[in-house]
Amino acid sequence: MESQVQLPQRTAPFSPRKLLIVRLGSMGDIIHTLPAVTALRRAFPEIILGWVVEECWAELLCTLPEPRSGPLSLRRPLVDRVHTVNTKAWRASPFSTQTWEQIAAGLSELRAQQYDAAVDFQGAVRSALITRWSRAPVIYGFAQPRESVASMFYTRPVSARGSHIVEQNLSLAEEVARRPLQLPKIEFPSDQAVEEKCEERFGRNVGDFAVLNPGAGWGAKRWPPERYGQVAQVLAAEGVKSLINFGPGEEPLMREVESASGGTAMGVTLSLTELIALTRRARIFVGGDTGPMHLAAALGVPVVAIFGPTNPARNGPFATRSIVLRSPISSTSHSRRVQPDPGLLEIRVDEVVAAARTLLRSVRG
Repeated sequence: MESQVQLPQRTAPFSPRKLLIVRLGSMGDIIHTLPAVTALRRAFPEIILGWVVEECWAELLCTLPEPRSGPLSLRRPLVDRVHTVNTKAWRASPFSTQTWEQIAAGLSELRAQQYDAAVDFQGAVRSALITRWSRAPVIYGFAQPRESVASMFYTRPVSARGSHIVEQNLSLAEEVARRPLQLPKIEFPSDQAVEEKCEERFGRNVGDFAVLNPGAGWGAKRWPPERYGQVAQVLAAEGVKSLINFGPGEEPLMREVESASGGTAMGVTLSLTELIALTRRARIFVGGDTGPMHLAAALGVPVVAIFGPTNPARNGPFATRSIVLRSPISSTSHSRRVQPDPGLLEIRVDEVVAAARTLLRSVRG
């Protein structure tokens, strides 16, 4: 009697019907996640894709007038459903009846979708809890997440590959797809009315303006605002006006830049949809490690990146023409200090101007 050789069983390709993405914030982190999620969308074109995000960043996935669920469109090009949370407000009023009603309603909506799998790109306890609360039977996340306790909630822990966070996120997506994936071009939400308004104000094509962004998540990452004003003066002398992007609470920074620019720079406060429309028309972006800088890079706008306590190898501008300026005395630290990083202060105005000139020449060429 002949013995039969047992051949190894090949694992069937994973083909989820409904996939949930969890990346709550911040702006830059969501932008760094978009390439991986776009790659998953292309790998599974028929999939129903949901995303849990903080309400304040939902415009990165869906313009304001667009319904949060339904067929894909230019106004919501990537995900079929946008689930929003407001964890900041919930933490501020943890015992409020309204808080618990909002949480209960959100969980009910999430569970009703019956997702086959969830992917936690954030690696925090709160994001891991959301994946678990969704009741998705399969949960992917990094084996060494930002908050180590988060890994307890994953059924499929994944070792990150790559130095840049975009590459690491793609490696997580590849484990979901069970095959290599290519980094795709990101398609941001676009509202025709906003685009037309932006064209009227700033021009149809790439304009003769730079976007300066003096703000940052915390003080240690902020290059002095008066230096941005000096950069604006030099750029204006060379025919490039400067627009100063600023967000909530950053108006004093903007005013300092305007004052130091001698009238050559103008502040603009914008919604996220408007910021996307404006940035895609800029000739150059100058700023630190911030969400708007990562937006500019994702849109292919040349970037002068001014780095201090964060690591540009992991968080620098990705896949665009860029020059990163960082002093050798800066060390990687994520402590939320109020004062600028000493190494950041070592970066001179003439260095930033020289980098901007180099990138502007490359654009003209």
